[in-house]
Amino acid sequence: MRKALLLLLLVFSVCACHRPVRVVEATSEILMIDSTLDAIQDTNYQAYIAPIKADLEKELNIPIGYAPETMTVHKPECTMLNWASDALFAMAQQRYPNKVDMAVVNIGGMRTDWAAGDITRRHIFELMPFDNELVVLTMTGEEILNLCDVFIRLGGEGVAGLRLKARNGQRISATIDGKPIVPTAYYTVATSDYLSQGNDGMTPLRNHEELWRSEEKIRDLYIEYVLQTKTVAAKVDGRMDI
Repeated sequence: MRKALLLLLLVFSVCACHRPVRVVEATSEILMIDSTLDAIQDTNYQAYIAPIKADLEKELNIPIGYAPETMTVHKPECTMLNWASDALFAMAQQRYPNKVDMAVVNIGGMRTDWAAGDITRRHIFELMPFDNELVVLTMTGEEILNLCDVFIRLGGEGVAGLRLKARNGQRISATIDGKPIVPTAYYTVATSDYLSQGNDGMTPLRNHEELWRSEEKIRDLYIEYVLQTKTVAAKVDGRMDI
């Protein structure tokens, strides 16, 4: 009994000594990432990666296609957005086991223009430096129409398979495969895993019924598409007429 009492008193005393921890002060220091750090470079590591970097640079600069005209990025519709959405649409149709009705890309994901001339892997990496992956969403026509209203509010985005017309902020028509969108019907939408979460204002994409993952990076699919088609071109065809 005495041993048990002593043990209980010991536990109580230890617990009583441990008060909740709280932050009372914090300090920080700004470290500039610039040439001042050159003096502390790991020269051995630099020498190790130099041949790897040289091989990578060579691979990135090999032409894989040709753009006969400059590809630009701007709203509401442009050659780069149309090419990117068409390419995603085509590659999704090659991967997804069923029919793909449309594709969506965001202008915020297009990070550069392309001058006319050779297109290399470097161009693809500069266009899309992210690790976003292709997904295909199953959505109702009602949510697709809600998405169209988002496009109108945002001033345009990249689409393939869909044609949208609006005036003064109001939707006039929205068609898929040349037919009016039926609110109660189901459609499949190829896009990125990033946009499937409703990011960049595209909240209707979050309201999907099903999601199929390719587990392939869109950047890699673009490279494959250029290798398949060789000619990198697109026209402004009125698909985003707002």
